[in-house]
Amino acid sequence: MIDFRQAPGKTMDCAEFQDRLPELFESGKDVNADEHLQSCENCAALVRDLQYIASQAKLLLPIQDPSPEVWKNIQAALQLENGSGGRSAQPPAKRS
Repeated sequence: MIDFRQAPGKTMDCAEFQDRLPELFESGKDVNADEHLQSCENCAALVRDLQYIASQAKLLLPIQDPSPEVWKNIQAALQLENGSGGRSAQPPAKRS
């Protein structure tokens, strides 16, 4: 386990904080509670920006395509509506 505590009497500078920032995020701990952020607005702004970017990146995950059952139901509904037993609705081509 990584010990993120600073040696007594030693103040962390921005470079040291930013070097250990990936480990802080990976640890799952509340990065905002870090002592350095309480006194450094530049690093606090950096952490806020990184957290915002991470939250927005989650929105970019691809939306799952509907199951084959959905397409079967659409096809059946179209056949009933159109009275055409022979035509079949094809699912659209998958997005890449």
